[in-house]
Amino acid sequence: MELNDANLQTLTEFLRKTLDPNPTVRRPAEKFLESVEGNQNYPILLLTLLEKSQDNVIRVCAAVTFKNYIKRNWRIVEDEPNKISNGDRTAIKANIVNLMLSSPEQIQKQLSDAISIIGREDFPQKWPDLLTEMVTRFRSGDFHIINGVLRTAHSLFKRYRHEFKSNELWSEIKLVLETFALPLTELFKATIELCQTHATDINALKVLFSSLTLISKLFYSLNFQDLPEFFEDNMDTWMTNFHMLLTLDNKLLQTDDEEEAGLLELLKSQICDNAALYAQKYDEEFQPYLPRFVTAIWNLLVSTGQEVKYDLLVSNAIQFLASVCERPHYKHLFEDQNILTSICEKVIVPNMEFRSADEEAFEDNSEEYIRRDLEGSDIDTRRRAACDLVRGLCKFFEGPVTAIFSGYVNSMLGEYAKNPGGNWKHKDAAIYLVTSLASKAQTQKHGITQANELVNLNEFFVNHILPDLKSPNGKNILIYRVGKASYIRNLPKEQLIQATPLLITHLQAESTVQHTYAAHALERLFTMRGPNNTTLITAAEMAPFTEQLLNNLFKALALPGSSENEYIMKAIMRSFSLLQEAIVPYIPTLIGQLTHKLLLVSKNPSKPHFNHYLFESLCLSVRITCKANPTTVSSFEEALFPVFTEILQNDVQEFLPYVFQVMSLLLEIHSNSIPSSYMALFPHLLQPVLWERTGNIPPLVRLLQAYLEKGGASIANSAADKIPGLLGVFQKLIASKANDHQGFYLLNSIIEHMPPDSITQYRKQIFILLFQRLQSSKTTKFIKSFLVFVNLYCVKYGAIALQEIFDSIQPKMFGMVLEKIVIPEVQKVSGAVEKKICAVGITKVLTECPAMMDTEYTKLWTPLLQALIGLFELPEDDSIPDDEHFIDIEDAPGYQTAFSQLAFAGKKEHDPIGDAVGNPKILLAQSLHKLSTACPGRVPSMLSTSLNAEALQYLQGYLQAATVQLV
Repeated sequence: MELNDANLQTLTEFLRKTLDPNPTVRRPAEKFLESVEGNQNYPILLLTLLEKSQDNVIRVCAAVTFKNYIKRNWRIVEDEPNKISNGDRTAIKANIVNLMLSSPEQIQKQLSDAISIIGREDFPQKWPDLLTEMVTRFRSGDFHIINGVLRTAHSLFKRYRHEFKSNELWSEIKLVLETFALPLTELFKATIELCQTHATDINALKVLFSSLTLISKLFYSLNFQDLPEFFEDNMDTWMTNFHMLLTLDNKLLQTDDEEEAGLLELLKSQICDNAALYAQKYDEEFQPYLPRFVTAIWNLLVSTGQEVKYDLLVSNAIQFLASVCERPHYKHLFEDQNILTSICEKVIVPNMEFRSADEEAFEDNSEEYIRRDLEGSDIDTRRRAACDLVRGLCKFFEGPVTAIFSGYVNSMLGEYAKNPGGNWKHKDAAIYLVTSLASKAQTQKHGITQANELVNLNEFFVNHILPDLKSPNGKNILIYRVGKASYIRNLPKEQLIQATPLLITHLQAESTVQHTYAAHALERLFTMRGPNNTTLITAAEMAPFTEQLLNNLFKALALPGSSENEYIMKAIMRSFSLLQEAIVPYIPTLIGQLTHKLLLVSKNPSKPHFNHYLFESLCLSVRITCKANPTTVSSFEEALFPVFTEILQNDVQEFLPYVFQVMSLLLEIHSNSIPSSYMALFPHLLQPVLWERTGNIPPLVRLLQAYLEKGGASIANSAADKIPGLLGVFQKLIASKANDHQGFYLLNSIIEHMPPDSITQYRKQIFILLFQRLQSSKTTKFIKSFLVFVNLYCVKYGAIALQEIFDSIQPKMFGMVLEKIVIPEVQKVSGAVEKKICAVGITKVLTECPAMMDTEYTKLWTPLLQALIGLFELPEDDSIPDDEHFIDIEDAPGYQTAFSQLAFAGKKEHDPIGDAVGNPKILLAQSLHKLSTACPGRVPSMLSTSLNAEALQYLQGYLQAATVQLV
């Protein structure tokens, strides 16, 4: 694409169409841009537009399009073509920093993100001058430019907060500190001075405070991994100024907005985070400053109001206290009973109250509120922080804290009892307090896992939870809180069973909150584990309620606002899993409802969790029903195939991996034949477009394996192009480091299940492809898979066939493979079935291959036997060379539907050797005995001259166990 006005004009028109709300205009424009983005100069045209277009809408649109283009294409993935030409890459890096700094803020943010995406891949090795170019701009004195640099640096360095420690990471941080730490500190001091100079100029302060917030965020990122020497030497500068900023009056830069945090609140919040980081990780160095910070943050907490705009500040300030109070050498700061009472009274209780603003948020979007609360993503709420502080204080002061709060809980419940309708918030806070106090430790998956012995949960449940479950008062949020408290883990089982039918009744409530919490509570109850790791509540105990439970769950999906309620669908899945064969009589009715729901959601998939649980429920229906009666598989196919066909025809990308998994499950239930409905689909499964999407690969390979297992012969006989099609897929997969193991899964199934003569003509080419890949990129994963394949080939076709095919590719190749790959690497093979295949294959090479006994290959016989005994007896070699960095599939660039494994579609492990060989050690002993009788004296002499003593001892054990001896 040339850089000319005509192309700029065309690009402008298509960008404008991508903003059109009408999909018939928008989609073709998006498709066009996708089709041309591989052309050289495309990104340069976008940058030219965002710089020079007269239309501001087009400039912003070009900036967003450019950022997304960089996000999808900048990373160079091994085995895949480079999507951006080297010339374009160089031009982008040469111009983007300047362009970002001279653009208006809206565009600056997009380009700043693009720089951090490029930096993630190229900095520092391929973009060494990025930091120096940025740091020199600090001297400009223009805070629009300075903030652009700070924003970019923040998006570049914030990954240091969650990356695993490594030498590579530490070298990068060291380089950053050498270039950046001093200028950042100088800028910090200069900005503080400017704040004092312009103390009365509100507009200047706004800009300066946003700079200070970004500087504080950078401080956090650069200090997260370890305490750098530079910051330790300059700690006084940073901590003194942080402390001063914390004590600034909140009224400075005050806005009328009750909801949105102001610049000063954001700055103080970040400083609380920085102080908490130092208190947790560098407590020795931070100790001289700690009392000052505790006092400042305490004063901040008692003087800050209940408005929503202070929520982040208050929760971060409380989190600071929580991180300090649970560390042993700060314990003395909290020992005084008056201090504990004061913290409970002035910080914890007020921040546990349910405010009018919380009630509004709950009523406006109860689903979002519940999600944040149930899934623990309410991390920045006051209540969550107050809970963490309660837990922290209980670490050393459990008795006094429990005593103080018991008084509060009783008085709150007393207030509620006086006027339940008006004072429901008191009970809400009491329940919240009790559940916080009760849980010493909890996980998102298992709830409360360790309880405070001083809190009588059982009594609280009987007196204050059960009555509300039996006759809920009308306040949605309180009903919800009662529901949450109804599955506290440490309650006696009889209480939980008592709660179950009450919760089932709540599923009928029209209130979204009420039936959602009931579904969630039931799902948690059915997940709880008893003492011997079985479900706490059994299918037998649920038997009296089964029909009502299933009816109410499915009716709840029809209630307004809950047609795609993920908590209800998860409860359906969990109910099926718990009840097992008890659901069989209901399945004929329920499967119709599930497939109808699937058809509806496939039109516009928008709730990934709901969809996942829906497919899991379908798998459970199939698995449980067909376990009792395999012939019912055809009725499932009749119900599901019309919907699956529509999903495949409309290319609903999100659902394809699920459909392939359910189809595999169905096909695997058939006895050894493939129904015609599946055979009609087979050619479509080999289409290249399906294999382009990473998420499709594992389920498609499994589906093809099911086809081969159930009808290898009929595939071979049905059409000549089937086998080349399968081998084409194998060739594509084997070329990719990320997916080569999937290619081997497919190849192993072809070898195991296809009639031998149907693939004779392709065998040599298969091996040549594997050797080419070994030469171009030999990874541990590839070698492990290669070893399993070679030995499976040997088991299937015999050791002579294996030796002959290697030597037909190149003379003496068989010996090279044994010497360079099998003998040194077989110790790396993992997995019981994989090890068994290798053991049987190597045994055949040792005992059924004449060339091993009377050619130059004979010198490899003992080392190969030694390697086999090592495979049996030595620990697995799981070392991986330093230079191997596997691409994580999830890490693949751009948006692709990630593969979502369905737990209930799980595939049983398959052993291609089966019962033919029980114990491979016995097989080795018997095979050596047979060989020694064929050529007396040879085997014992080979063993005595070159097998080491330890291996010989193991071998004697195998021979004794097999009751045979060598001749």
